[in-house]
Amino acid sequence: MNKHPLTSPWQVAYWLLAVMALLTLQSWWQTQQTVEAVPYSEFEKALAERRIESITIGETTVTGHLRSSDGSGKRVIVANRVEPALAERLSRYDVPYTRVVESTFVRDLLSWVVPSMVFFGLWLFLMRRFAERQGMGGFMSIGKSHAKVYVETDTGVNFGDVAGVDEAKAELQEIVSFLKDPRGNSRLGARLPRGVLLVGPPGTGKTLLAKAVAGEAGVPFFSISGSEFVEMFVGVGAARVRDLFEQARARAPAIIFIDELDALGRARGAAGPMSGHDEREQTLNQLLVELDGFDSSSGLVLLAATNRPEILDPALLRAGRFDRQVLVDRPDKHGRVQILHVHTRRIRLAPEVDLDQVAALTTGFSGADLANLCNEAALAATRRGGEAVTLADFTTAIERIVAGLEKKNRVLNPREREIVAYHEMGHALVAMSLPGTDPIHKVSIIPRGIGALGYTIQRPTEDRFLMTRDELEHKIMVLLGGRAAESVVFGHLSTGAADDLAKVTDIARDMVTRYGMDAGLGHVAYDSAPTHLDVPGFGLGGWPVSPQTQASIDEAIRAIVAQAFERTTAVLRTHRAVLDRCAQALLQRETLDEAALRALTPELRTSPTLSE
Repeated sequence: MNKHPLTSPWQVAYWLLAVMALLTLQSWWQTQQTVEAVPYSEFEKALAERRIESITIGETTVTGHLRSSDGSGKRVIVANRVEPALAERLSRYDVPYTRVVESTFVRDLLSWVVPSMVFFGLWLFLMRRFAERQGMGGFMSIGKSHAKVYVETDTGVNFGDVAGVDEAKAELQEIVSFLKDPRGNSRLGARLPRGVLLVGPPGTGKTLLAKAVAGEAGVPFFSISGSEFVEMFVGVGAARVRDLFEQARARAPAIIFIDELDALGRARGAAGPMSGHDEREQTLNQLLVELDGFDSSSGLVLLAATNRPEILDPALLRAGRFDRQVLVDRPDKHGRVQILHVHTRRIRLAPEVDLDQVAALTTGFSGADLANLCNEAALAATRRGGEAVTLADFTTAIERIVAGLEKKNRVLNPREREIVAYHEMGHALVAMSLPGTDPIHKVSIIPRGIGALGYTIQRPTEDRFLMTRDELEHKIMVLLGGRAAESVVFGHLSTGAADDLAKVTDIARDMVTRYGMDAGLGHVAYDSAPTHLDVPGFGLGGWPVSPQTQASIDEAIRAIVAQAFERTTAVLRTHRAVLDRCAQALLQRETLDEAALRALTPELRTSPTLSE
């Protein structure tokens, strides 16, 4: 449990020191304001010698102002008042005198208030700095929302800046239409959707789409991350949810955007039965109440984004809260071309650059990946001193993103270079020999990244959404091509195929447990079923299987991989002469592109993957 900030040892010590300093300062102030009194006889003597110009009579003292300063430089003399008949005697000396009633209230008040305000201000300043460093914000705004408010000109984004997600834009265009003309769109009784959940992999443009909606509609845009609601103090997250919706209602019509909703909306009870009253669940409960409470006719729309919809609470996803779920997926080739056109607006491209070819090389790239690709290509052109970005710069950028940075200081000995060359050419020749595989774009033995001693890049000819068993087996054979080449040529195996084996095992396991492609196990899925709870003993939301079934699954996976390895070895033994020729060329040039491979493999010219 967190200690209260006012009762921590540091705070108590601070206040003790502050009180002691305050008393010392107050005593010094009173000392400075006090004048030492002289005997009354000395005062009468000065009065008789006519050294006193005027007199002020107080309740307990008599103050005389000297005509000239004495030896010590003082011009004021004070004596205690001792005789009641003083006024009668003073009148005989022809000296003007006055009687005043002294009030020390203001002086005493200032002697206490001013030091107190100084120490309180210092304490407040230190506590604010401490709170800012701890990420808690000011204590006066601990329950306030951290949402950043954007208006139309602040977002700077509209649908023209978003490409490659036409279906998602069409879904959100209806939201914009409702916000611009709520009366016209509700003439048949329809209501504005309360919430829209943007679902998709990271980097696909979910946040950009939300900003584009606000920019198109011209309404205030409240943006906040789900993690900003949860703080170290219990109850703060719920208070911030209330404050956020109050701000949005005051400026309706408006859009509330919660990024990374899974940080806030994780399924309740997923962490065990003892976590039913933690801060995250209180915050989620308050969000559910707010979603039920606001009226959609007021023009308030909630947008949220997540890349993990399977862990969200079911109560959050029901109709009436998030009425729509919009998929923002990775773009296809046409979408990638559109995205490349958007990100190359500020880049000087060479006339021969064809963005269709770049899009063909970037299968599986998200919008953020493509933005990074364009920037890396521009940097590559700048490094070589070029006047414009060429297709070769895009290829260099793709290699840098996919395979990693070139390791020029990683020098391999001749034996290792030969093994790597045969390994990479094994991948390439198997891919060139099998039907339905992606063409080889480049083969290199230049070390890149953390552990890659060489790489082979394939260029898909089209986006694929379905694959047959034969195509999956061919994919496994291509991955095993490097290991099979080492076995055929050198008669031993190395550690260079570690990553290939991991991918091969994943594909074979999916074939058996997800796609039902093993005759012995039948048309049954044994893969983990996505659920909202992690049940102890069942794995991550999975179904239990018997030990016999698990053994059959393991045997089926090994059988698929073993059969593929045998077929791969047979292909390479058949084309051993081509393998040796290409490996020697790769050792000499270090890199072979698609054209060079075509010239070196006339025997494989009839392969479907190499035909025009």
